[in-house]
Amino acid sequence: FCGADDSVDPRLLRAISSQHDWVEWGVLFREAKAGEPRFASAEWLSRLARVNAERTMRLAAHLCAERVDEVLRGDPAFVRCLRKEVGFQRVQINATAANGCDVGAFADVKGARSCADALRRLMLSVPDVEFILQLNAETRALCLGLVEEPPTNLSFLHDDSMGFGICASSWPKPDASVPFGFAGGLSPKNIAEELLKMESVAGEHTLWVDMESSLRTKLSDGSDVFDVNKAMACVGQVISLGLKPDLNPTASVATGGGPEQKRQKA
Repeated sequence: FCGADDSVDPRLLRAISSQHDWVEWGVLFREAKAGEPRFASAEWLSRLARVNAERTMRLAAHLCAERVDEVLRGDPAFVRCLRKEVGFQRVQINATAANGCDVGAFADVKGARSCADALRRLMLSVPDVEFILQLNAETRALCLGLVEEPPTNLSFLHDDSMGFGICASSWPKPDASVPFGFAGGLSPKNIAEELLKMESVAGEHTLWVDMESSLRTKLSDGSDVFDVNKAMACVGQVISLGLKPDLNPTASVATGGGPEQKRQKA
């Protein structure tokens, strides 16, 4: 569930995590937007770090804009800081124009190879963090540079909408040699139907799903807030489908933005 920001108390997220430890909270990072809706402020991140002092929450940092450019150069400093100071276990690299990064850096074969090599070095230098790379038409050359000998902490997020939140007409059958998830237009209204479609292409392989825009609610005063009620509506549907949380690494299906679970027999 991505877009946790100053509109939600981190203690509420921790309370949900304590009951559903397969749920992962995604936090977007883009310096120019810090403190705006969807983008947490530094003060909120400090609160999250205190709430997560025991490192029991599943957290994913979703990097945008200049934070993507940094990792495409192989710079591990920000990732290491997030891991140490807050407890983020996963980092998603939103290397798309919609997310403000310099897509020209990997627009040709030479650039894609250079960025892929830098990412490989980065992943090997921070082995206790899982790195998620969006896989779509815009990033395909970048991803191909990593897939021949993929680092063990690499995952792909299939998002054909390239960050625009448009639901796919069908979900691709992924290359199971790299862990994978799906995103694009998912919401409390369609999550049950789309999960069943995903399961049909994923087979016995683990997957997760990611959503952001559909978790927002606009209040009467115009405030744009992260709505945990919508997140919980998705959690309820996942459980009703028989996709009960199970952190067993042999699980066949995962959902909720990082949880690993399998159909009852998560």
